[in-house]
Order: sequence, then C-alpha cells, then structure tokens
Amino acid sequence: MLYIGIICIFSLLFFLFYKGYKNTKNVIINNVSINGSTLSNGESFRVLHISDMHLENNSITPEQLFERLKGQSIDLIALTGDFLDRKRSIPKLLPYLKVFNKLKPKYGIYAVFGNHDYVLRKKNFLKLKNMLEENGCKTLQNENDVIMVNGKPLNIIGIDDFSTKRSDLHQSYKGLAKGYNLVLTHDPNIVLKMKEFHFDYLLSGHFHGGQIHWPKPYHLVKMGKLVRMNMVKGLHQHDGKFFYISEGLGQTGLNIRVGSSPEITIHHIMLPSALEKKEKTAEAV
Repeated sequence: MLYIGIICIFSLLFFLFYKGYKNTKNVIINNVSINGSTLSNGESFRVLHISDMHLENNSITPEQLFERLKGQSIDLIALTGDFLDRKRSIPKLLPYLKVFNKLKPKYGIYAVFGNHDYVLRKKNFLKLKNMLEENGCKTLQNENDVIMVNGKPLNIIGIDDFSTKRSDLHQSYKGLAKGYNLVLTHDPNIVLKMKEFHFDYLLSGHFHGGQIHWPKPYHLVKMGKLVRMNMVKGLHQHDGKFFYISEGLGQTGLNIRVGSSPEITIHHIMLPSALEKKEKTAEAV
C-alpha cells in the first residue's frame, strides 16, 4: 500500500509540473487602454511592453514572437529588464532584438535593467548593455530622454532597479522638461517612493504575476510592500497615478507557471496633443 501511495504522489506531482510547464507556452497578448484612449482610436500612442524575458527559461521563440506581433502598429517598444542572468545566454538575445527592429517602432526601443541582469559580472553586464545599444535600444540607468510626438514632448524616464538599491529618482528626473512622463523601471515598488515625482504612466515587471500564483503568491512577500497591498500584476493606481505590472515573458527558477501566464502588452496611451484635439472637436460640435 505504501508503494502504491508513493507512486500516486509522484504521478500527481509529475502531472502538476507537466501542466505548469505547458502553461509557460500560453503567451497572452493584452491590450491596455489608458487616459480614455480606445483600441479603435488611431490617435493613441501605442507602446509594446515586454518584461522579464529570462532567456534561460523563455516562453516563445523569436520567430513565434514575430508571428504574434507582425502587422501591429507600434510607436515605441519598452523593455523593462531581467533579460537574462548567465553570460552564456547573452547571444540568445540577439535574434529577439532583430525581431524588435523588424517590427519598426516609430520612436525606437528603450530598455532598463532588472535585478537578474545585475547578477552578471561587470564585464559581462557591459556585453549585455552593448548588445542592446548596438541593436537599436537606448538603455536608461537613472536617465531620461525626450521624443516629440505631434509637436509635444514625451519624456521617457528610465529608473534603475529598485530591488538592488540602484534607483536614483533625483538623477532620473534631472533636467526634465515639462511633458508627458512615461516611466520605465523593473521593480514596481519604486512607485511607493514617488509621491514627489510626477509620472503619467509607469511600466514595470519583476513579480511574474507570482509565476506560481496558487492559492496565493506567498513567496513574493519578501519582494516588497506592493505584494502585501495585493498589487502583483496588471493595471493599478497609487497616489492618483497609473502603473502597470507585467507578468513577464519568461520564468525564473522552476520553468512552470500556475495561476499566471507569460504576457506581452500593448498599451494605448492618449497623449495630451490627442486629448486637446479631441476636446476641440467636441467644442466645435
């Protein structure tokens, strides 16, 4: 009887792990509408957001990624860290970067780094950074950049990883001109420190939606206050400001997912110029 019981337990565990592994292949594309934009409104600014690729345990090949996204009109690509954590994985990133360029984002590709990227030793971290830069990505480490969209400034603010104490809000906002503030960062817990730092929208990742989110992601408790506030994935608001936590594209540790899905998001943002035009049209009517 004991032998039969052991077989049953191992069979159940095998089934659960197999099902969890199969779930990693179920990549979901979510569309998120912000500031009153609608998916049918061609004037919305479209940001493709990909986080936590974790190339050691990635859910989708470059070819599959392109097939899922080709034909999409993309204004900007935002990559919010945790590309990999082993030096031998660095070459694996190149085909994905080629796909991002093949998607032809109108205003380019921006990237920030996560805690796993900083596991690399300095020389190998520079290899990762250089690969990103040499393939069309502008990396931001407590820096900002500005692009002009319909004659109005869109500030892209890259805040370095909060979980490894690399964030510097004052440096990230240094010299920032007035405009729409889009923040890219890896660990969303930084929003709890940003009461005095304005942003219109913030994109992040880090939590993987719990990855094993059943019955609750208890293992995330050590990863900051947002988890205890039940802010683990999706769209949230704090101090009247919207931010999004991606479930990520890859996995870390065990290559399984339970109660979460690998995610790609396309964010439809109504920028001030489009909002003003909409208001003027309404007045004319």
